Amino acid sequence: MSLPHVDDQNFAAEVLESDIPVLVDFYATWCGPCKSLEPIVTELATEYAGRAKIVKVDIDKAPGVASSHGIMAVPTLIVFKNGAEAQKLTGFKAKPDIVKALEDVL
Repeated sequence: MSLPHVDDQNFAAEVLESDIPVLVDFYATWCGPCKSLEPIVTELATEYAGRAKIVKVDIDKAPGVASSHGIMAVPTLIVFKNGAEAQKLTGFKAKPDIVKALEDVL
């Protein structure tokens, strides 16, 4: 399963205006921990289908979004609910940590 990629042009529509919570995976193609996190995030997308949306943002291709959300390191995961930042995890996180962040918002 391939996760949808969001950029500066469609971030508001895909994330901020979403009817359900959105987990945004801010990553970079050159980031080792980001690659390690990818299978976990993809698995969560399947497990949370219909309850939460999971998208990816390449910080090199969407510098505006990365900057406006204070992304200083990758990977960074942010859960948005009702257009606002609800949870933020920086660095590689184990699946239970990400599940807790999602469940706290759901």
